Amino acid sequence: MKIIINNSSMQPIYEQLIEQIKTMIIHGELKENDNLPSVRSLSKELKISALTVKKAYDNLESEGFVSTIHGKGTYVKGANQEILKEEQRKEVETDLEMAIQKGRRCNMSDEEISELFHLIMEE
Repeated sequence: MKIIINNSSMQPIYEQLIEQIKTMIIHGELKENDNLPSVRSLSKELKISALTVKKAYDNLESEGFVSTIHGKGTYVKGANQEILKEEQRKEVETDLEMAIQKGRRCNMSDEEISELFHLIMEE
């Protein structure tokens, strides 16, 4: 499992972990019943606190992406297609919001942004 931590990012490290693990699950790099690294081994590998990894794993579990079996480890749960679709939708929504904000910073009107969007959609 390849995770890259950006220490200069404004995004907290546990959120970076959550985001990257979710992405791996959504894109099928991590499949149902795959075992995630132990909290201790991942924290050692990434040179971060075990509490940070634990917080990320706990969040992933509460969101339904993984399941932790005490003494055995943390496993990827069966993909709930609705959860995966919603996560993908959120990703696209975020990207679109950033594109709209960039267009507005470039003094484009909403109509111009909309025209550009529709033009790209036709391709």
